[in-house]
Amino acid sequence: MEGTVENIVEESEGEEEVKEESVEDEWIITIDDPSAEDLDFNQSRIRKLQNLESLSQIQTLGFRQNLIKKIEGLDSLTTLVDLSLYDNQISVIEGLESLLNLEILDLSFNRIRKIQGIGHLTKLRKLYLCDNKITKIENISTLSGLTCLELGSNRIRSNRIVKIENLESLVNLDQLYISHNGIERIEGIPAKDKMTTIDLAGNRISSLDGLDGMKVLEEVWMNDNQVSDWHEIDKLSPLTALHTVYMERNPIWNDPDEPHRGSPHYRRKMMLALPQLKQLDATPTMAGH
Repeated sequence: MEGTVENIVEESEGEEEVKEESVEDEWIITIDDPSAEDLDFNQSRIRKLQNLESLSQIQTLGFRQNLIKKIEGLDSLTTLVDLSLYDNQISVIEGLESLLNLEILDLSFNRIRKIQGIGHLTKLRKLYLCDNKITKIENISTLSGLTCLELGSNRIRSNRIVKIENLESLVNLDQLYISHNGIERIEGIPAKDKMTTIDLAGNRISSLDGLDGMKVLEEVWMNDNQVSDWHEIDKLSPLTALHTVYMERNPIWNDPDEPHRGSPHYRRKMMLALPQLKQLDATPTMAGH
C-alpha cells in the first residue's frame, strides 16, 4: 500500500516576492490507516522520518529514494519485519534499537561508513549494505540467522582490508554478495555446506582457492577479476551443483590478439572444464536448453 505525504511550502521572510530558490518543499508523512501492515513511501521527497507512531501493526515499510539523512522516529514500530531505506542520504546506522522483529533491512545506496547499530537485530535474515562507503566487515557476529548478506560496491580496498573476515558466526548464510570492492583472496567464507550463491565480481582475485567444499554452490560470479591461469577453473569441477559461472573480462577471457575482447576459445575451454554448466556469463549453454 502506498503511503501519503503532505506538501508544506515554507517561504523566506523579508521579501514581498518570493523567488523560486527561496521556497523549500517539505513533504510530511501522514498516516491514513493506523492498522496498515504494508506501507510504501518511495520517491516521496521525504526528508525526515516522523508521524509514524500510530502504526500499530506495520510489518513492511519502504522509504526508497527519498532525502532522509537520519534514522529516527521508529521506536514504536516493534512489529516491523521489513524496512527499506534504500537510496537516501544516511551516514550512520542508528535508531533501530526497538526493531527486534526485523528480518529484512536494506540500507543500500547511502553514505554509511561503518557497520554498527544492528548487532541486537538477531532475527535478521537479509542485510543489504551495497553502494555505501564501508571500509570493513564488522559488528555482525551476532547475526547468526543471516542467510543473505550484500556488501557490493563499497570501499573495501586493498589498502584497508585484503580479506573477507568476521563472518565466521554466520552459519546460515547461503548468499554472499561482495562484488566491486578490493578483495584479493577468497577466504573466510562461512557455512560452506550451505552457500548457494557467491558474488565476487569486480575484485582483484587471481586464485579460486577458497571455494572448495561448497557442495551446494550453484552460482559463482567472478567476472572482472584477475584470473589468468586455466588451472584455476579446474578447482570448480568438484562442485557438482554448480550451474552458473561468470568469468568474463578476466585475463583467461581476453583475446591475446585483441585486448579487451573475448577469446574465441574461451567458451569452449570453459565448457570442457565444467560440462555441467547451464549458463556461462550471460548466455545459456547447451545443457541449459
